[in-house]
Amino acid sequence: MKRDAFTSKQACYLSGCTSHQLRYWDKVKLVSPTIQSSNGKPGVPKLYSFRDIVSLRVIKTLLDNGMSIQRVRRAWRYLAKNGNLEDQLSNIRLVSDGKTIYTVEDKVVFDALKSGQLAFFETIDTVTKEVREDVSKFELDKERFLNLLTKVEEDVLSQQMQA
Repeated sequence: MKRDAFTSKQACYLSGCTSHQLRYWDKVKLVSPTIQSSNGKPGVPKLYSFRDIVSLRVIKTLLDNGMSIQRVRRAWRYLAKNGNLEDQLSNIRLVSDGKTIYTVEDKVVFDALKSGQLAFFETIDTVTKEVREDVSKFELDKERFLNLLTKVEEDVLSQQMQA
């Protein structure tokens, strides 16, 4: 066996996947063993790399947290094409809300299920600051209006007294 290679049984143990999942994901080209594939030949062991094990565990985690296999496959295809998966997988940050999978790159969030469409997220502190500024402007406008109303009222009373 090659050094730093993991058998299917070891890959199952390390990733938490079942052997059925490994076979199916290999068949649909989601995650295939990169060190050695059996190419359908009986008796030839499949050998997975460390990187394959990490990929398997990430996919398993997404599935365990409510993502459908179809969505995971679509997101993984996007990441393989655009996410620079050749680099360390540890550099890729994924976030999921159970409905979609987002990639976070340099504080920019992309929807991996919508071909990398930029996702719009506002942090609560930003929204709070904007609301606070809007309330301050409103209070200032209200104060100006009340001052103007008071001045008009004083002018009207002054004209009534002169008449």
